[in-house]
Amino acid sequence: MPAGVANPEIARRFPDLHPPLEKQEAAVEASRCLYCFDAPCTAACPTHIDVPGFIKKIASTNTRGSALTILDANILGASCARVCPVDVLCEGSCVMHRYNRKAIEIGRLQRFAMDAFYATGAVLPTVDRVPRPVRVACIGAGPASLTCAAELARRGHSATVFDARPMAGGLNTHGVAEYKLRAARALDEVAFIQSLGVEIRCGESVDAARLREIASAYDAVFLGMGLGKMESLGIPGEDLEGVIDALSFIADYKTAQTMPVGRSIVVVGAGNTAIDAANAARRLGAEEVRVLYRRTDREMPAFAFEYEHAKKEGAGFHWLVKPVRIAGTHGHAAAIECVRVTPDLETIGGSEFTIFCDMVILAIGQSRSLELLSEVDGIETRRGLIAVDRETGRTGNPKFYAGGDIVNGGREVVDAAADGKRAALGILSQLRASHAQLRGSDA
Repeated sequence: MPAGVANPEIARRFPDLHPPLEKQEAAVEASRCLYCFDAPCTAACPTHIDVPGFIKKIASTNTRGSALTILDANILGASCARVCPVDVLCEGSCVMHRYNRKAIEIGRLQRFAMDAFYATGAVLPTVDRVPRPVRVACIGAGPASLTCAAELARRGHSATVFDARPMAGGLNTHGVAEYKLRAARALDEVAFIQSLGVEIRCGESVDAARLREIASAYDAVFLGMGLGKMESLGIPGEDLEGVIDALSFIADYKTAQTMPVGRSIVVVGAGNTAIDAANAARRLGAEEVRVLYRRTDREMPAFAFEYEHAKKEGAGFHWLVKPVRIAGTHGHAAAIECVRVTPDLETIGGSEFTIFCDMVILAIGQSRSLELLSEVDGIETRRGLIAVDRETGRTGNPKFYAGGDIVNGGREVVDAAADGKRAALGILSQLRASHAQLRGSDA
């Protein structure tokens, strides 16, 4: 079942984590805002949305104006309204905390404005074509590349996005929990970006040789391909049926709208993706979900509010546990054998135990594969990530820019959007300077 076609049972099991505000609710909530001049919420947003500005427009019933204010800073304002960890970003910085009052619900207000914008026909003011449009290729169709391409298109330039998958959107489409962002909504945002004039070529893999060809045909290249496949544990039994990585598990139920779940599930890892997988497994019908992590809850990568949410969903957590083997029956996962470890990750003798299960979901991080760059000179990498100038997103090769997970190692959608916009502006600044130099030399 394609992502645009909803499975009623999936929709029932994955209601919105934060339901949308009704018009009156939005007006009341917007009126609570103090419209701070030095707005710490704006400073806390990686894309620096004018939060008081867009909220004040909602209070004055100028919903379209509110949406345009959001989009001016973040073209992915609709998805970010749903998936951003607002508790630790804008809402976490709200001045209301100083008065022991509830923070303004910035995320839900942003969603209110953006949902209204899309419902009434998502159209941005047109931009006149520039006399000499820049041609930029964006590798990968995730949030960073989509933002870079959209910002270029809004300014009258040409952007082409290449992605190996049949559907664009990156983790917004394939990897974010359905109760946060439905795949269909992510694809609506992709369609909106295409309406700006961005060309998206799905189903086109880019290897090192193809990247060299693309680089010769375009003025600049933005690398936004994200990270690679999920890491493996490196233990016996990972090839058994019923063992799946978390991103594939989430993508299966989001885009295929099927319910691929066992009765008893073990999730290995304790990052935000692991939490999303554990919650999804519960909602898809798993009777028992256990999350295993080799360290303690104080050291887990997941946000604290995500952890609390997972406990409410019914997931159980086992700390200081290391899997050593996945056992199978007739080629299918049937149990995971573990040992207990010390805080220093030393194995505790005689601590072996077995958890019986019929599905194992691996969520221990993504690989960092940069073979794509093997035929490109000058791009520096650090710990498997592309090194860039933080002000412009420019790599050591002046024709290449980069952003998103391949640069930051796997942060939030809003961070990727900020990287994409920064790179778009950096590309234009550099190429304009080059053109001015050429004009000066011709004079």
